[in-house]
Amino acid sequence: VQLQASGGGLVQAGGSLRLSCAASGRTFSSYVMGWFRQAPGNEREFVAAIRWSGGSTRYADSVKGRFTISRDSAKNAVYLQMNSLKTEDTAVYYCAAGHGVILSSMGTIRAYGDWGQGTLVTVSS
Repeated sequence: VQLQASGGGLVQAGGSLRLSCAASGRTFSSYVMGWFRQAPGNEREFVAAIRWSGGSTRYADSVKGRFTISRDSAKNAVYLQMNSLKTEDTAVYYCAAGHGVILSSMGTIRAYGDWGQGTLVTVSS
């Protein structure tokens, strides 16, 4: 599995960004795709996840109502639309793929076996 994240950048607080994750190397119908982030000095944390088949989603409480995860099966891509960004959203964002992840584990880092390189999101005040 290859995952290529892109779309990070510098944005002012209150602004928006859309991250993309291009996925290849597998048929992803039995996968869950997730976004995680890691701020300097912090542990990597869950942001959002989507089940490729069916499209069920899960979000961290800190981003609910502001972020939206989606996938495009035709393009084998996963997106993270981030609105109303806050300075505390500043982090390196990673996309990840997990095979056969159950609903209750969608927010668990160890459930994901494949990771892309990160893309840096910086939110200025």
